[in-house]
Amino acid sequence: MPQEPAATAFLLLTIGALLVAAVLLAPASERLRVPLALVFMAVGMLAGSEGIARIPFADYDLAFRVGTVALVLILFDGGFNTPAVSLAQHLKPAALLATVGVVLTAAFVALAARAMGLPWPSAAILGAVVSSTDAASVFATLRGSSVSLKRRVGMTLELESGLNDPAAVILVTLLTRVFSASDPVALWRVPVDIVFQLSLGALSGVVIGWAGRTLMHRVRLSVAGLYPVLTLGFALTAFAAPTAVGGSGFLGVYIAGLLLGRHDLPYRASLSRVHHALAWLAQTAMFLLLGLLVFPSRLLAVAATASALALVLAFVARPLAVLPCLIPFRYGAREAAFVAWAGLRGAVPVVLATIPVMAGVAGAERLFDMVFFMVLVNALLPGATIPWLARRLGLESAEPPPPPAILEIESAVPLGQRLLAFHIDEALAVVGSTLSELPLPDDAAVVLIIRGSQLVPPTPGTRLQPGDHVYVVSGAGDEPLVR
Repeated sequence: MPQEPAATAFLLLTIGALLVAAVLLAPASERLRVPLALVFMAVGMLAGSEGIARIPFADYDLAFRVGTVALVLILFDGGFNTPAVSLAQHLKPAALLATVGVVLTAAFVALAARAMGLPWPSAAILGAVVSSTDAASVFATLRGSSVSLKRRVGMTLELESGLNDPAAVILVTLLTRVFSASDPVALWRVPVDIVFQLSLGALSGVVIGWAGRTLMHRVRLSVAGLYPVLTLGFALTAFAAPTAVGGSGFLGVYIAGLLLGRHDLPYRASLSRVHHALAWLAQTAMFLLLGLLVFPSRLLAVAATASALALVLAFVARPLAVLPCLIPFRYGAREAAFVAWAGLRGAVPVVLATIPVMAGVAGAERLFDMVFFMVLVNALLPGATIPWLARRLGLESAEPPPPPAILEIESAVPLGQRLLAFHIDEALAVVGSTLSELPLPDDAAVVLIIRGSQLVPPTPGTRLQPGDHVYVVSGAGDEPLVR
């Protein structure tokens, strides 16, 4: 081993090279219609012990810790950027999918695994590990896809993926203890502990989210860059506090993000960008590290069984778990089918698969290899076909395209006016009108027009054209009239 500072330099060089390679390959994933998660893991595998770079790595403890931190950042970002109106409308079906759906999926996969010859302990833990959809994969696929889903379907998937990780973590942890000789727990305690941990995590998230919102409204920081540091502190606290006392920290951090994100905070737009960037960094690092942890030669031994179980998960277990959860809320057949198919698995199952390995459960390393192979199959099958299926089922949204440039207002204090953005569709009556002809209220005005790649300064004689993106400053009370 080289001495310092050369050792640190080599470590940073390796990390930097892996991050650059993963990001540069991201455009290729869009052309090949392969989820980014699979690309990042493939880069990690190529750099691992049996890959091109031959980087030796087999530290399950470190992988679990890095994966935990990454999930905290991803879940907080997912909650922070969830619109409040979507939360109110779609929380109930998503919550049912995140609890009952997780248990049903785990049960169906466990039964299939047992039928394929796995012993009951391995079958039960495997079902729990792959029972939840992956927040990172779902957020990346839905928000990075060229397809804009109808709000009901898209928000149900996003909320479910953020809410169901806690239930899966608790289920895997408890089942690992049930089948572990070093720290056994009675099987009857599993449902009791699940309810206790979820309740404590939810309560902690509400308290920390409310406290964080109150503090940010009352404290004025002299440097704008300190506000993301403050919200990051809230995110880490929202996970660590309930976890330290036996609650679900993953549910706590997601709920804290939801509560903070639904209010007008100082420098709100910058906070959103910072946490979004942290989430992308987290999931990139997590996928790379998990790829390093895999030995491709061991995957061949589990390929047949893992492939069969991946197909059972996609075509049987997930649909049978989703349908009873969505029927009470009157989801159509096409909507329910898409939600069932788009329940992507990603890094979360692989991270959870390290728990039985660290606990010393018999056959845990083989179980880890099976989970990783199932994730690969899931990424290639449902993951690559989501845009096509959305168009096929007619679930695309009619929302306007995003503007090529975005105008935002940053403020340390809440403002009495709002900045509204409008897309001028060719069917609107205002097409061809000059700005002076628009009957806007006295305290409302057009401040910028984005036309293609040009910024058009608004003047009384400027005519609105189809495809324009128009920004209007308006008082909060005049917003309905302006719209």
